[in-house]
Amino acid sequence: MSAYIQNLTEAVTALHGCDCAHSGTSRVVEFYEGQKVFDGNIETFTLSGHPEASEAFAWAFHNGTEPQYIAVLKVPPISDPSDAVRAAIAGGAFPIDQLNT
Repeated sequence: MSAYIQNLTEAVTALHGCDCAHSGTSRVVEFYEGQKVFDGNIETFTLSGHPEASEAFAWAFHNGTEPQYIAVLKVPPISDPSDAVRAAIAGGAFPIDQLNT
């Protein structure tokens, strides 16, 4: 397991309070007002013991020198990695100028 996946695994566990296992990678490209605001890999994790979700979507971005981790649960209306990215953008999880990863 790569250090990146290990860090995301730890972040998902810490953020959502349950064990998880990496289950896949999806490429997501998102545009806002005609400009690309995100182009990167989103990692999918299978969750164990979470009361609402069986999966989470996670990724990291750099805010200065420290990586920031985002983990979005697969609960309606979130059904896939693209939905997770759009929800994080809409929720202000990171500034648009940080999105091009």
